[in-house]
Amino acid sequence: MSVPLYQAKAELFRTLGHPVRIRVLELLQPGPKPVRDLLAVIDIEPSSLSQQLAVLRRAGIVVSFRDSGAVMYALSTPAVLDLLAAGRRILGEMLTDRGELLAELKVGAEEDRR
Repeated sequence: MSVPLYQAKAELFRTLGHPVRIRVLELLQPGPKPVRDLLAVIDIEPSSLSQQLAVLRRAGIVVSFRDSGAVMYALSTPAVLDLLAAGRRILGEMLTDRGELLAELKVGAEEDRR
């Protein structure tokens, strides 16, 4: 029996619901990177990074391979870039809306003081 699409989507978003995993995906945007480069940028224990990479790999979001003895990671599909870009756009719109609301609240507060 196959999993309903909405359930598969929910699992994808659960997988993405960790800051280290998102940071790894951001770092892999330009192209494959060795684990040592990821460790140099992400302040995390090697074992913790390994666990997070394993979660991403099992979900099929990243792939790993060896290159000259180094373990490399890469995004499994360019669609991951689209997902990260969509997240940035959504956050930008949400923050813009909150900024406008904050401005309205400030104006209302000033009027209340008068």
